[in-house]
Amino acid sequence: MSSPNPFSRLAFVFPGQGSQSVGMLSGLAASRPEVESTFREASDLLGFDLWRLIREGPAEDLDRTVNTQPALLAAGVAVYRAWRAAGGERPAVSAGHSLGEYTALVCAGALSFADGLRLVRRRAELMQEAVPAGAGAMAAVLGAEEALVEEACKVGRGSGIVEAANDNAPGQIVIAGERAAVEAALAWLATQGVRKAVRLPVSVASHCSLMKSAAERLAEDLARLELRMPEIPVIHNAEARAAHDVEDMRALLYQQLFRPVRWRACVERLGEGALRVGECGPGRVLTGLVRRIRPDAEVRPLGEAEVFAKSVEEWRAA
Repeated sequence: MSSPNPFSRLAFVFPGQGSQSVGMLSGLAASRPEVESTFREASDLLGFDLWRLIREGPAEDLDRTVNTQPALLAAGVAVYRAWRAAGGERPAVSAGHSLGEYTALVCAGALSFADGLRLVRRRAELMQEAVPAGAGAMAAVLGAEEALVEEACKVGRGSGIVEAANDNAPGQIVIAGERAAVEAALAWLATQGVRKAVRLPVSVASHCSLMKSAAERLAEDLARLELRMPEIPVIHNAEARAAHDVEDMRALLYQQLFRPVRWRACVERLGEGALRVGECGPGRVLTGLVRRIRPDAEVRPLGEAEVFAKSVEEWRAA
């Protein structure tokens, strides 16, 4: 008889940039004090009122990478703290999409909340310096095969750097690079009958070679950072696996910035057969992606107050 799969129970996924919105988690904050207290703690650590920015905006400020990254990390941690305080089961495994990988590591005890906030703020600054605001772009291409997207990137490179950056789900691949090159790739795809593309609300182009210089500088911060092996496995984006040791974790975080996010492979790695997956943060972006990758999984967006309360009770008894 084979041994039970350790990844067959509850899994958490943590969203990255693109899931932010003004007023996010307001419903959950009304019923769970851990949400506001987490943002207050983050505000004190960062030196500005993050909670006010979340509640009032403006959206343009929230969408700035240097604000988005700490805001989403704090949001994921807030939902996780609320979940555990409400008696929710600890997940058996987790993964985070891009920035969400850092949130997953904080919640798994690999690094402190304070270090996580400072690191992602630094990461955002380095990313913005590598590609000035407005110079880069990312777009989700819908309904196109991987080979066609790769061909589009080859065409787009006549105008600059553009690469496949995220393998998000069947029929959804994100491209990233210099704005003109991204637009050229999308224009070529339209001539091939692919007309569904969504420009992402980000101010930098992540997970492509434009980020190599930022990754080199981030590696210096990672080398000084106190990291511990996580209390639960965290599946990393770059290679769709858990880290072997702390130095391997540093290497995977370094690579993550300029290598594609292998999200489809990460979700498949979470387990086989029946699986419960909670999106631990604002929005439903990952809920939709996981359902497309794993139609057999029960997936719920835990940042929504009613879903959160229902899941605490039902998944506890499952």
